[in-house]
Amino acid sequence: MRRRRDPLAVTLTGGNRNDITQLIPLLDAIPPVSGRRGRPRRKPDVLVADRGYDHDKYRRLLHQRGIRPLISRRGTRDNNQPVRWAVEQTLALLHQFRRLAERWERRTDIHHGFLSLATSIICWRRLRAPMC
Repeated sequence: MRRRRDPLAVTLTGGNRNDITQLIPLLDAIPPVSGRRGRPRRKPDVLVADRGYDHDKYRRLLHQRGIRPLISRRGTRDNNQPVRWAVEQTLALLHQFRRLAERWERRTDIHHGFLSLATSIICWRRLRAPMC
């Protein structure tokens, strides 16, 4: 049985911006998921995030959108580690591309282009690999 995965959405901000401010725009940037008959899905079922996203305001916004948040509470032990590995693995795969890890480009459109190219290469490598 293959697990269905939602497409990857990426937003680019300055290094001095807090990540939590980009949660809702990032959710809005997810393209429709096609494949089955009927209306394409516009939102994920679950959002996995670390303690930096632990705010009741954003938990409520996610619940209003019909998304179940899997966000660790601050001051507690992380209970989302079994599912969080996918996020960490994605970041590790992106940092294999040196231009993205170092961020040499001053223009955001060029950096976003390299980011799109890197995500395409990662997906292509995953699709090309033999299924176990």
